[in-house]
Amino acid sequence: MDRMIDKRRRQLKRKAHIRKSISGTATRPRMTVFRSNLHMYVQVIDDTTGHTLASASTVEKELKGLRNTVADAGKLGEEIGKRLLEKNITEVVFDRNGYVYHGIVKSIADGARKAGVKF
Repeated sequence: MDRMIDKRRRQLKRKAHIRKSISGTATRPRMTVFRSNLHMYVQVIDDTTGHTLASASTVEKELKGLRNTVADAGKLGEEIGKRLLEKNITEVVFDRNGYVYHGIVKSIADGARKAGVKF
């Protein structure tokens, strides 16, 4: 149990360190990733106003079939990319939220790039 608490504490420390330097604006919002054991969530946030501009997750009805795998993370990234392009947002700042840029997190970023979003 102590090992899991230490692991979570280290992740929160990494997250705080990253968030000190990353901030989203109206022209270049912040795209943040959260993953749990069952689902993946992506939000695009304008930090100056505190509003979420777009979001996609595997909890939504149309994306319900996606599982927490690398292949499905790419599809989720493509979906958020399409939603951003519909709102004329072409550039974002990527916030990995303390996770290692590997596997699911990298696949989401690659899917969004594939849809046409620039980082």
